[in-house]
Amino acid sequence: MKATVRLILVWLTATVLVSCGPRWKESGTGDVHTITNEGGKTLGYSTASGVKILTVDRYAFKDLNQNGQLDVYEDWRQPAEARAKDLASKMTPEQIAGLMLYSRHQSIPSMPRGFMAATYGGKPFDESGAKAADLSDQQKEFLTRDHLRHVLITRVESAEVAAMWNNNAQALVEGIVPGVPINTSSDPRHGTVANAEFNAGAGGSISMWPGSLGLAATFDPAVTEQFGHLAAQEYRALGIATALSPQVDLATEPRWNRFNGTFGEHPVLATDMARAYIDGFQTSVGTAEIADGWGYESVNAMVKHWPGGGSGEGGRDAHFGFGKYAVYPGKQFATHFAPFINGAFKLNGKTGAASALMPYYTISWNQDTVNHENVGNSYNKFIITDLLRNKYGYDGVACTDWLVTGDETSLDVFITGKSWGVEKMSLAERHYKVLMAGVDQFGGNNDAGPVLEAYQMGVKELGEDKMRARFEQSALRLLRNIFRTGLFENPYLDPAASKQVVGSPDKMKAGYDAQLKSVVMLKNKSNTLPLKKGIKVYVPKKFTPAGVNFLGQPTPESNEYPVNIDIVKKFFEVTDKPEEADAALVFIASPNSGNGYNSADAKKGGNGYVPISLQYGAYTATDARDPSIAGGDPFEKFTNRTYRGKKSQAINSTDLGMVTATAAKMKGKPVIVSVNVSNPMVFAEFEKQAAGILVSFGVQDQALLEIITGVAEPSALLPMQMPASMTDVEKQAEDVPLDMTCYTDESGNTYNFGFGLNWKGVIADERTRRYAIAK
Repeated sequence: MKATVRLILVWLTATVLVSCGPRWKESGTGDVHTITNEGGKTLGYSTASGVKILTVDRYAFKDLNQNGQLDVYEDWRQPAEARAKDLASKMTPEQIAGLMLYSRHQSIPSMPRGFMAATYGGKPFDESGAKAADLSDQQKEFLTRDHLRHVLITRVESAEVAAMWNNNAQALVEGIVPGVPINTSSDPRHGTVANAEFNAGAGGSISMWPGSLGLAATFDPAVTEQFGHLAAQEYRALGIATALSPQVDLATEPRWNRFNGTFGEHPVLATDMARAYIDGFQTSVGTAEIADGWGYESVNAMVKHWPGGGSGEGGRDAHFGFGKYAVYPGKQFATHFAPFINGAFKLNGKTGAASALMPYYTISWNQDTVNHENVGNSYNKFIITDLLRNKYGYDGVACTDWLVTGDETSLDVFITGKSWGVEKMSLAERHYKVLMAGVDQFGGNNDAGPVLEAYQMGVKELGEDKMRARFEQSALRLLRNIFRTGLFENPYLDPAASKQVVGSPDKMKAGYDAQLKSVVMLKNKSNTLPLKKGIKVYVPKKFTPAGVNFLGQPTPESNEYPVNIDIVKKFFEVTDKPEEADAALVFIASPNSGNGYNSADAKKGGNGYVPISLQYGAYTATDARDPSIAGGDPFEKFTNRTYRGKKSQAINSTDLGMVTATAAKMKGKPVIVSVNVSNPMVFAEFEKQAAGILVSFGVQDQALLEIITGVAEPSALLPMQMPASMTDVEKQAEDVPLDMTCYTDESGNTYNFGFGLNWKGVIADERTRRYAIAK
């Protein structure tokens, strides 16, 4: 009997000990360890960071501020809002100032020289002996000295290297009280490599999708949401928790050089695409969800550019001083809000609204009806506080575009400060004005110094309590996005797993299928398309003269095939003799006449302004506006930016020559023209010489060839209008959508928004009915 009692007591004691013991297990062989909480959150931490693990109520928590007790912000059982509010109240002004910084562009590893260059132990990467995943000297400095926690990455060597770099960076900041993890971001990185071959079942470096205009051309928001969902998984596997996208500006000005980054000019289509994109990126489901749709597969979407940057005067872009003004001759300022207030701020998914937003560089000319200021949008209290915050109720992060607070050094240099309208202010005064306008974060600023100077300016003007409250308001918004994505619990990655996720076969196939759905067929004379596989085709080479790219860097001339000829040979027999060919395939790009400014003209006594042309041939702007609506810059002694009477010609005018010369050589045999389109263009220059015309927005050559040969049927529709002439371009108003006279081809088809052909003829379906242009 006594033995039985003893056994029962031993069993009860063991049961009590087990039930009262820790409900977590730790694993890991290197510096990065994982803790699994039974029925709770999984933690990741670095043993090298110095952070200890607390056991409270039998669960494990990270003691990020190293005070030996569990604070609200460290408690993963608490809602993100409460945690963010608690931490914001505990942070010093210096720590909050660092949180407000967004780094300049970082490549992994850093470039040894030129743009984005950095050092490792004082030496360029290629001379340092450093590993690709090591942090550069500059990265260590801004993470430690300046408390910067938002990093913009660009090129990465591989998914594995990106994951290892992430782990190194997160381990560094985890050990710095209060242990705020890095929120890494990226500009869009899912564009295609045109000459890459798609093989079903094969992976790649990252999935490849059509550009934003291509997604819009599908007229199917479900495709865009699928892109967002799959791209978000790849982003998180690279350590990226914020996407500096989507760009939802209404592209009402057809000459704007950022037109191709938008969803086009139709307010409803752009709105639907914006909503779908953000829902896809931000929503986690199933076991990946933490709360309210947010979770471990969520990526914060920074929608841009409030209040819309698509109406630059004359099509010029606000990255440059010569393009700083957005104008509204059609009085359609509010129309440009639609993709934001009806899309980005009204999601279908549980996350509710885009978590972050970026104002554009532009001065929204004469739109401030309260303070009557003509300053860049990030400086304008009417545009940020009165409209965005108060009228439309947006409480997410607002981050300036990059280098907004810097000094302008030249009118026509890309990499320069863009402090439009406040050029005479000091650096600290600009930061203070941005904060008082209602913006939370400074894009492209690695230095906390000016932010802290702005804080002291606020203390002097408003008092310590009010300025502290203003800082905490921004800190709350910024921290909320880090908590909701689970980074405080586990910011670490398994490099081998990252390799499997990024560019996985299923994602590559989904991207390729979307490419096929994004190609528009504009013309199919006498049902020339599809072409029969195996016929003999002639493909002319493309001559590209020397020039400069968007960054002002020189580009060499070339004369080569504009398509992967080896892929063409898998579909056709290729000949270099037009007389032997059954058909010709001509691959060209839409006209590019530059950015609307000519420094040589300015040096000769002109005002420097020239027309941006959407045709290949020489153009004289006889119908241009004179005087300009807006003007003025510290580097100019005038305000009239007219270009009336001036001339321009496309840099790639030889593309037109390819079509006309090929048509002449083919002597009536079919010429199929495939145009990679960045902007609307004047088709009148060559349409009659083509039997078939395809329009694409950044797809692989193989996708075009599959449509040309009928492997896939074209189904996309134009997400913009194609003008009848440059006169029609000059007559349209920069801010008004869909206001051009469109080109009508020899078949009687008008290249208007929503037009497209399939094998049966003009497409008319639910999509064209939903997005029909109001008569």
